[in-house]
Amino acid sequence: MSQYADWFYLIAAILFILALRGLSSPLGARQGNLYGMIGMAISIVITYLMTPNAANFLLFGALIAGGAIGAYRAKTVEMTQMPETVAMMHSLVGLAAVLIAVAAIFHEGVQHDGIHRFELFLGCFIGAITFTASVVAYLKLAGKAGSKPLKGNWVKPLQAGLALVMIGFGTHYFITENITSFLAMTAVALVLGYFLIAPIGGGDMPVVVSMLNSYSGWAAAGIGFTLNNSVLIICGSLVGSSGAILSYIMCKAMNRSLLNVIFGGMGTGAEAGPAAGSGVQKNYKSGSPDDAAFLMSNADSVVIVPGYGLAVARAQHALQEFASLLAEKGVKVRYAIHPVAGRMPGHMNVLLAEAEVPYENVLEMEEINSDFATTDVVLIIGANDVVNPAAKNDPASPIYGMPILEANKARTILVVKRSMATGYAGLDNDLFYMDKSMMIFGDAKKVVEDMIKGLH
Repeated sequence: MSQYADWFYLIAAILFILALRGLSSPLGARQGNLYGMIGMAISIVITYLMTPNAANFLLFGALIAGGAIGAYRAKTVEMTQMPETVAMMHSLVGLAAVLIAVAAIFHEGVQHDGIHRFELFLGCFIGAITFTASVVAYLKLAGKAGSKPLKGNWVKPLQAGLALVMIGFGTHYFITENITSFLAMTAVALVLGYFLIAPIGGGDMPVVVSMLNSYSGWAAAGIGFTLNNSVLIICGSLVGSSGAILSYIMCKAMNRSLLNVIFGGMGTGAEAGPAAGSGVQKNYKSGSPDDAAFLMSNADSVVIVPGYGLAVARAQHALQEFASLLAEKGVKVRYAIHPVAGRMPGHMNVLLAEAEVPYENVLEMEEINSDFATTDVVLIIGANDVVNPAAKNDPASPIYGMPILEANKARTILVVKRSMATGYAGLDNDLFYMDKSMMIFGDAKKVVEDMIKGLH
């Protein structure tokens, strides 16, 4: 079997490339996932057959346990829990890289040459950073830790100091093969992972998830060299590079620097404007679902801006039914998607695809921003930071400079929210207080269902 293993791994690698190609578009996502699953199945089977008999039982048991846990989680996870689930999966990849590297270090009778020591150093510290950083991201996304960033003039020097100490221990291990130095490097990398993510605010979490995806890929590639497994090297490199490219695209969409993401420099600005509960009273108009239905049914064009609140309420199916009814009345209905809407890359696209929203009606920010000025009604459901004018008007805002969906230019603005509470980034939104804006309070699904009744 060993003489054919590389050929099967090559087939798996090609399938992984085809998977990425399919996942680049909602239309090809299902096929891309299928390619990826087939490629991974081939990789697992061949690796299992190549494993010495003494370890087959342990490997088989791990496959069964991991597969059962994964299948259960995939079956039961809610759409709103997908971001933290992805972050947790990244943490497991990082932990696996660390454990494999430590096992290789303690493996008796095995000498590591300079190249392999460098690979162990690289794979282990990236894996350790990925592990703790992903755990912190999971806690933030799951609401088990505050979304506000860790602030202080000491944060940057501490990050730099930890990085230098980690590299110092790693270099000492590389030169002397001292195991204590390797373990010390790993421990420092674990601490560094926390301090890289803690300074990042909740509003920037989608970029963080993408970046952690890249980290986990590079960690897997580094350990692939240690295990001399070509498909792990290829798969890890694909994940690492694609995650880095996605992070760059998202940073560009937010007018951020990729280096700021890597070193945790995002989301650390001053707060913009008064937050809810700050004691500053602002006036806003509110209305009913019937009022909203009347306004939209008499409009020529409606743009819907979905946000995380739509996912929480699981209102996507009701919303698509409402949009279809408007279309039957001759209203032009489209959806506007911000690159970082929701709490992970592509969150809103997945949500709308689940409701079978026609792909041609879903437009990215750069495609639709120029149309807002001629749009009769904008319906914002659960979105906040991605339509916040402070990103363009307030230099003191943490999101200043981030391109937004320019919903404030529409003739009428309808906002569906549970309350006037701030969004995930903790910022108030002046859009809600404009004369042409109307707030509709309530659970998004219930509001949309009432709007449907208002159309009949």
